[in-house]
Amino acid sequence: MGLSVDRRAALAAAVTVVLWASAFVSIRAAGEYLEPGPLAFGRLLCAAVVLVAIWAIRRGGLPDRRAWPGIVTAGVLWFGVYMVALNWGEQLVDAGTAALLVNIGPILIALLGGWILGEGFAPRLFLGIAVAFAGVAVVSLSTAGDSGASVRGVLLCVVAAITYAIGVVAQKPALRYATPLQFTTFAVLIATVLTAPFAPQLISELGSAPPAAALNAAYLGIFPTAIAFMTWAYALQHTDAGKLGASTYAVPALVVAISWVVLGEVPGWLTLIGGALCLLGVAISRSRPSADRVSGR
Repeated sequence: MGLSVDRRAALAAAVTVVLWASAFVSIRAAGEYLEPGPLAFGRLLCAAVVLVAIWAIRRGGLPDRRAWPGIVTAGVLWFGVYMVALNWGEQLVDAGTAALLVNIGPILIALLGGWILGEGFAPRLFLGIAVAFAGVAVVSLSTAGDSGASVRGVLLCVVAAITYAIGVVAQKPALRYATPLQFTTFAVLIATVLTAPFAPQLISELGSAPPAAALNAAYLGIFPTAIAFMTWAYALQHTDAGKLGASTYAVPALVVAISWVVLGEVPGWLTLIGGALCLLGVAISRSRPSADRVSGR
């Protein structure tokens, strides 16, 4: 017996969460040798090659014209600006801190989803926003003593969270008129074209970098981008944007664990406390009073 749609969506979301968590660590490792823009272009180019091949083999066709506003918005902001901002931010803060900050995205998704997509507002959304942004403030304070660059890293990760949220909310209605493969393929192609000016710099940097840098860029393109964004799109097609955004709660914990083992990085205690406040704010924003759960509202 095959899995139900809900279970397939949950499995797709789980694949996305694990691969996205690994991306934070891979970006941090590649960032030692590749600048933010070139790394984003290399990642997107690898993803584009894989996605176009799959699209051609499966004769994926073109999306309906009504899907293009969402595809273009996500291509520019989520696949383009997000990746450059996150790469840059991770050169200034560790992988675990970056994941904690980007994970305020689900609150922004819930806020935008309630406003733009009509998904409604969780009763405690605005309390959750206050708690989460208090967490961002604590993380900022925890890095301020290191250098101004670390504070810039925090701000860049917040920019990444904002563009991630806008991309998800733009993606949800577009998936009524495009398949996950169509959406991901054409959004990645748009972002690849936008970051193409970094191609000469990427070639130059790869010339002096160890093979691991190219392997990290290829890994990022194939797994956290081509595969994970398609599984995300499939899950989003069958789930509310705000609800699915909450599934990324697990990402920071996975990132801290992986970066500890692979990179030997562990955020400081004050950073972890701020990150915990971010996650608490997300949890509060997605919770419902018990009376609502009982009554089914």
